[in-house]
Amino acid sequence: MSDDEQHQHNFEQASAGASLTFPMQCSALRKNGHVVIKGRPCKIVEMSTSKTGKHGHAKVHLVAIDIFTQKKLEDICPSTHNMDVPNVYRNEYQLVNIDDDFLNLMSADGNAKDDVKVPEDALGKEITSNFEEGKDLLITIVSAMGEEQAISWKEAPRGA
Repeated sequence: MSDDEQHQHNFEQASAGASLTFPMQCSALRKNGHVVIKGRPCKIVEMSTSKTGKHGHAKVHLVAIDIFTQKKLEDICPSTHNMDVPNVYRNEYQLVNIDDDFLNLMSADGNAKDDVKVPEDALGKEITSNFEEGKDLLITIVSAMGEEQAISWKEAPRGA
């Protein structure tokens, strides 16, 4: 094999480089921050550090709530180890229409988005009834780790 051949690599897949998560040392995590527990993106609501024996690691006990399902999850991690932190994005979209169980949304720059389901709780009923009354609504969508969900709404300011 020539020198040229061994330096030629074939990459089957490429991405924009935006990762779903990034590592952070457990001791650097903070309350109200985000963390991945059991593969789910969560918001930290409580954390405590315990000192251990002579040669052990200090352990961090995390209590967090899944940002999509609102389920409470807990984890214990040595303070020097890394944990994944999800990249969480919040975006506001104007509600254009409600089609079946999906929200038809438009971003500020005019791009259409129609892959977010109407929430199945009281929030979904509020959005639907206000939209049917003819109000212009702005919907806040939170997205993390490939999941998206409507989390709040407000009436659009007049003349916007």
